[in-house]
Amino acid sequence: MAIEVFNRYEQKYILNEPMFSAINEGVKARMESDRYSADGRFYPICNIYYDTQDFHLIRTSLDKPAYKEKIRLRSYGRVNPKDTVFLEIKKKYHGLVNKRRTAISIAEAERFIRTGEMPMVRPGMNEQVVHELSAFIRRYPPLVPKAYVAYDRIAYFDCETHDLRISFDTNLRARDTSLTLTAKDMGVPILSPDYYVLEVKTRFGAPLWLTELLEKNGAKKQSFSKYGTFYQQMLSGENTFLEIPSEIA
Repeated sequence: MAIEVFNRYEQKYILNEPMFSAINEGVKARMESDRYSADGRFYPICNIYYDTQDFHLIRTSLDKPAYKEKIRLRSYGRVNPKDTVFLEIKKKYHGLVNKRRTAISIAEAERFIRTGEMPMVRPGMNEQVVHELSAFIRRYPPLVPKAYVAYDRIAYFDCETHDLRISFDTNLRARDTSLTLTAKDMGVPILSPDYYVLEVKTRFGAPLWLTELLEKNGAKKQSFSKYGTFYQQMLSGENTFLEIPSEIA
């Protein structure tokens, strides 16, 4: 069964191609690829972000409060209507990220969010998370699909401590139409394809070798939200990329 509850700190970095190549090689030498990244392949992650009609959740998140939360439906690539996906709540409080999710069919998930009626809990589903999702849905009625956000990822984990997880995301794309995971995987770019989003996820802090690797290659922590970046792009009315900091451009 896939891990359903995560508690960890997350740090993000925007990398250019040379930085990615060097850091990726350093990470590969010390960590194991996750099961989706066999042979160093990138794999697609597709998300539908739900929000209120007036985008309350993402507007609140971009204000950088001490506590923020979001809800999304996630699949690993394009899926069919009866396929199982993940319905997730992601919360962040003073930097600590708590993610809770359960496996669910697309039809059940969409009906659950639309009506608030809890699905029947079957083997493979996390009953406690279903109840938490129900409380979230009741707290922000009505939630509607607002954005499709996808990207290609390669990821690694520490097989000894099972704490550290590192991922590189590229080809970030999004749209505000055809808001279902069964539709074609396409959208406008939200970050230049020459750049990567590095995420370092850990409960106990990054190891010294990783800190040194990042410093050696000029990587600097940066706040970044994929959904938030697309929301700001929608507000501007222009299909423009995120501006890249001058020190890595």
